Amino acid sequence: MGLVTTKEMFKKAYEGGYAVGAFNVNNMEIVQGITEAAMQEKAPLILQVSAGARKYAKHVYLMKLVEAAIADTDLPIALHLDHGADFEICKSCIDGGFTSVMIDGSKYSFEENIELTKKVVDYAHAHGVVVEGELGKLAGVEDDVNVAPEDSSYTQPDEVEEFVTRTGVDSLAIAIGTSHGAFKFTGEPKLRFDILEEVGRRLPGFPIVLHGASSVVPEYVDMINQYGGNMPGAQGVPEEMLRKAASMAVCKINIDSDLRLALTGPLRKHLAEHPDHFDPRQYLTDGRDAIREIVRHKIVNVLGCANKI
Repeated sequence: MGLVTTKEMFKKAYEGGYAVGAFNVNNMEIVQGITEAAMQEKAPLILQVSAGARKYAKHVYLMKLVEAAIADTDLPIALHLDHGADFEICKSCIDGGFTSVMIDGSKYSFEENIELTKKVVDYAHAHGVVVEGELGKLAGVEDDVNVAPEDSSYTQPDEVEEFVTRTGVDSLAIAIGTSHGAFKFTGEPKLRFDILEEVGRRLPGFPIVLHGASSVVPEYVDMINQYGGNMPGAQGVPEEMLRKAASMAVCKINIDSDLRLALTGPLRKHLAEHPDHFDPRQYLTDGRDAIREIVRHKIVNVLGCANKI
């Protein structure tokens, strides 16, 4: 099975009341851990690449890693650009073999966002690629995306119909209270399910995307802090809230910070307990195993997409 788009994935997810996981990848061990989990749980899968990951690993290396994952697992995998900042990076990914791209025009005015998004949609659709747009601004930091809390804003439901109609996007990322990074809430976690419900009512059957949706698993935060890290107060989205969103209109849930924590915690622990180890195959194996298990947990208990292929 080769690379696929998210069209059929999202149709099945919407009708089945579950979400597909979109997991950020940066290197071989992360790709292996994610795809091994999806293979074990028989789950559809989106591997997504940020602009920062393309700079770090290079486009050609990431493409070959994904090709190897498909050959190894025979899974239906969509390859997605996360937070494309402009038309040029979206075009580069489309021309380079991605099956899905996100154009993030949320920093612009409504009209400018529509203009930019439609330009990407027109090019992508002509090449058989699907497009995710965004309305609303999530707070937090992720690679080149950096939005201060005071500059964040919820998605306005009365704008979504016009935006989708005029741009032709295939899915829409909305802001209901999640945020990028590991420090999402200062008080009690709260998501605006009223906004999600209203968006779903205005766009029946249309796939909605949730960014900034890592749960910041305490096990790995504690492990990092125990072995020399400093992450006091890291708090993510409660998993029961994500499961509720997945049962509504949300068909794609992005997960990045949890993978970084799952790789870093065991790596720190391994090197602290085995200071004589210098073979990366020794300590990266622990990180890869942790990624596999956290992705399996997400697939089964949060996304609800196990046994959906």
